Amino acid sequence: QAQAVLLLTPVTIAGMQDENVVAVKGTVAEIFGNKFILQDDTGRTLVELGPQGEDAAAVTKGEAVTVQGMFEGGFIHAQLVAHADGRNQAFGPPGPPPPRREVDRGPGRRPPPPPR
Repeated sequence: QAQAVLLLTPVTIAGMQDENVVAVKGTVAEIFGNKFILQDDTGRTLVELGPQGEDAAAVTKGEAVTVQGMFEGGFIHAQLVAHADGRNQAFGPPGPPPPRREVDRGPGRRPPPPPR
């Protein structure tokens, strides 16, 4: 895995602006699967790690981390989590949806009408 680097200077959670790429430094307050609550002296925010965060224990409760990502709709879509021990974990944008498979319904058969 390639080493990613923080590109932005961290701001406070209260100082984040919607629909901007931000970096925030704080403590992991709670963890919910691939999401966690990041807390600093100014407030709390939800951080979403996306599909790459599903399997890994990316953060631990009480850990100090810096998160960089897109702040949108009240939470951060993480692109990078930097740990105090120097480890960086990249969490890219969500992948494309799975390809749609056409179902062979046999000759002359039409797909069912769309639900109303």
